[in-house]
Amino acid sequence: MKKLVSVTLVLCMMLSLAACGSSSNVEGTAKKGVLVMATNAEFPPYEYHEGDDIVGIDAEIAAAIAQRLGCELKIEDIAFDSIIPAVVSGKADIGLAGMTVTEDRKKSVDFSDSYASSSQVVIVKEDSGITGLGDLGADSVVGVQTGTTGDIYCSDDDSIGTVERYNKGMEAVQALTQGKLDAVVIDSEPAKVFVSENPGLVILDESYTDEQYAAAIRKDNAALLNNVNQALAELKADGTLDAIVAKYISAE
Repeated sequence: MKKLVSVTLVLCMMLSLAACGSSSNVEGTAKKGVLVMATNAEFPPYEYHEGDDIVGIDAEIAAAIAQRLGCELKIEDIAFDSIIPAVVSGKADIGLAGMTVTEDRKKSVDFSDSYASSSQVVIVKEDSGITGLGDLGADSVVGVQTGTTGDIYCSDDDSIGTVERYNKGMEAVQALTQGKLDAVVIDSEPAKVFVSENPGLVILDESYTDEQYAAAIRKDNAALLNNVNQALAELKADGTLDAIVAKYISAE
């Protein structure tokens, strides 16, 4: 009987290791029974600080995934452009940070199934005279958060004059309010938060791009990728995912 119990415990430990991305093909800080999530907690409502805690849509989704995998969730708050390197190196098991799936990023990491749709939008001062994307010309100065798709797309946009990069989206918005920028390009939901907190700013009606968010996972960790996708499917099917999003984003 004791031998049977021991075998069962060993099997459970093996399953926990595989589920949490802590098997031999994942190195770094990943530990048995712990799912390490890398994020940049400057991106409300997806991830942001509330006291000493990191909360938001991505934080709750990651917690729900970890629970289904039988893991404890550990969140590491780092610079946005350090998230993929952290996943690639094994310092983090997954990256959740309102991260858009792009072909360039797919060269470095695998992505889970999408869990949210978003778009890049343009924030301007309401008295700026800028009413559409066509008003951003060769003399325009546009602020972005370093390493985001806003940064990538604006850098490739020949119609934009100068792209100024900031470590945090809020820093770009502050520069806009101070008259240092003509516009800020950022994801739609954080844009709504920033505009609500800074009177005198508006979001242009025309979206800059449309995107899909997903979790970034190290390429040689197919077991974790499959487990995360299975967990996401369950969260979608039982309504948990919709409930998490609805908690932070009201229907318009």
